[in-house]
This record gives sequence, C-alpha cells and structure tokens, in this order.
Amino acid sequence: MRLRNTYIGVDGVGETTERRLWADGARTWSAFDRTLCGPTTADRIESFIETARPRLDDGDSAFFDRQLPSAERWRLYEDFRESACFFDIETTGLDRHRDRVTCVSAHRAGNTETLVRGDDLNRANLERLLDAPLLVSFNGARFDAPFLEASFDLTVEAPHLDLMYPCRRVGLTGGLKAIEPAVGVDRDRPDISGEDAVRLWRDHERGVDGALETLVEYNREDAVNLRTVADAAVDRLDRDLLP
Repeated sequence: MRLRNTYIGVDGVGETTERRLWADGARTWSAFDRTLCGPTTADRIESFIETARPRLDDGDSAFFDRQLPSAERWRLYEDFRESACFFDIETTGLDRHRDRVTCVSAHRAGNTETLVRGDDLNRANLERLLDAPLLVSFNGARFDAPFLEASFDLTVEAPHLDLMYPCRRVGLTGGLKAIEPAVGVDRDRPDISGEDAVRLWRDHERGVDGALETLVEYNREDAVNLRTVADAAVDRLDRDLLP
C-alpha cells in the first residue's frame, strides 16, 4: 500500500469509511470523488489530499507520521522503502542506564555499515547513520532507540516503523529469529542469541580472536534481514486490506 491509497489519516475517516471508498473505486487520491461520502468528509479529504500531495513529492515522511495512527505507520513503508534505514544494536545487557552499546548496524539502499564501540561508535556517527526518512527495526521502539538515546544523549526523531507490531497483525509472532524462516530468510551461520552477543563482546575485550568479527557479522545480518521481514509483513497487510 502506498500513501496515495490512504485516507485513514483524515479527521473522521476510519477503517470502515476507507474500505468503502476503495470498494467504490477511490483506491487512490486521484480517483477520489466527493460524491462518495458526505460533504463534510469530502471537504476534509480534499483538503488533506491538497496538503499531502506536495508533502509526498518532497519526501516529507514526518508529515504522514503525524497524520497516521501509530498502528498504521507501516503505510509509510512502500513509499520510503528504498531510503529507509534498517537498524539493529547489540549491548552488554538490558539496562540502558547501566549497560553499554557495543555495535550498531544499519542497512540502507543495499549498503550496510557497522559502528563499533571503541572505534567509530559515537554520537556524531550515529546521528549520520540514523538520518533517514524512515527507520525500521524489530522491537526497536521499546529497546534499540531508547537505548541509543540514553547512551549517547541523542534524540531519534525520524519516523520509526517497529516491525514487531505489523508482524503480529499478520500472524508472524515471536522474535526476529523465529519470524525469519517464515518469510524465507535462511541464515548462513548457527543462531546466535542475545546472551551469545554479550559473551562475544566480553571475549573480544579479553582478546579472543574472531569474537568481534562474529559479533559484527551477526549484528549486520540482523539489520539486513529486517528488509526481507518488512517486505513480507507489509505485503501481507496489503493483501488483507486492499480490495
């Protein structure tokens, strides 16, 4: 689904009205006919479309993030997929006020970059890495983003699509590793848990050969695979919703 299919951000337009508009032929903004609804709703929709068109042309993802209910943030994905930043972090534990971020990987436009603690993981590089019209993570709204904000005194401002929620809507439950096989992801290496990631960092600090390389590869795979999971979840939502 693209944003040009969307009416649900309009004041007074819910899922039922949107589905009826689609069924009546107004599947895109260009096909909207004000006779398909009452005059007040029609005025609101036309006003929204007039404002939204140039915002979409300008790539203003924040405008649509403000307009849409949080549960519908996935609708940003198809329009901003190619410029989205798929990111994942590794840490020394679960307490963002006590534990440390060890590495951060971001996958964008086919390229993957990893920042590592003690090397290039700092606030300036994080702000550059996360400067995107759409951030995509798995459980990142509750964990990754708050952890980065607390650890590096920064604010993650970009619209953020946490895939855990759209995945649940289409029956893809469990953690990222449980969902990946269901959408065709086949990892080259044995599964590494969060506890393993902590152990690998400690091994690296003790000078164990290959520990950091293994941790970074695992973190990078998480970021890259988010693209496949996002594609699958949004495709299923499209099939469920669009007529």
